[in-house]
Amino acid sequence: MNAQPRFFALLARLLHWLMALMIIAMLFIGAGMVASVSERHEWLIHLHKPLGIAILALVIVRLSVRFSTRQPPLPADLPLWQVLAARASHVVLYALMLVLPLLGWAMISAAGDPVMLSSSVQLPALVEANAPLFALLRKAHGYLAYLLFLTVLLHLAAALFHGLIRRDGVLQSMTGTKG
Repeated sequence: MNAQPRFFALLARLLHWLMALMIIAMLFIGAGMVASVSERHEWLIHLHKPLGIAILALVIVRLSVRFSTRQPPLPADLPLWQVLAARASHVVLYALMLVLPLLGWAMISAAGDPVMLSSSVQLPALVEANAPLFALLRKAHGYLAYLLFLTVLLHLAAALFHGLIRRDGVLQSMTGTKG
């Protein structure tokens, strides 16, 4: 009989922390982009696009790792509402990590701009140029970015609650420490 793992798989942990850094950076870059009309704006856009595509690629890898490895169980004494909240927040996080880059890509396509990852790598347009669609996608991208920010904050609060207050091993399962 196989015992439940105590920690997430090493690759899952590495992807988690790498993507956490990338997503936090992306949220700050996005906030800087919408707050600036200086020449910094263009530099931030050129940083934002490839980072978004990298997040999209990594979340696909991360999902395949998640579905192909066993995860540690949540504590048996965790109230049902917290179990449901944990599951729902993970679904929301993964959905946003997939949807936001795709929305951004479609938004730039709808603007009629090329989606450049570098000076020589261009992605195909996801949609035809369409100003009303661009406006809708831009608004959706912004609102969902705020939702991602809120979800990340809740995820962080829950991790700290488990690590500092409950001390039940949930945080350690992702850090790989024995706590």
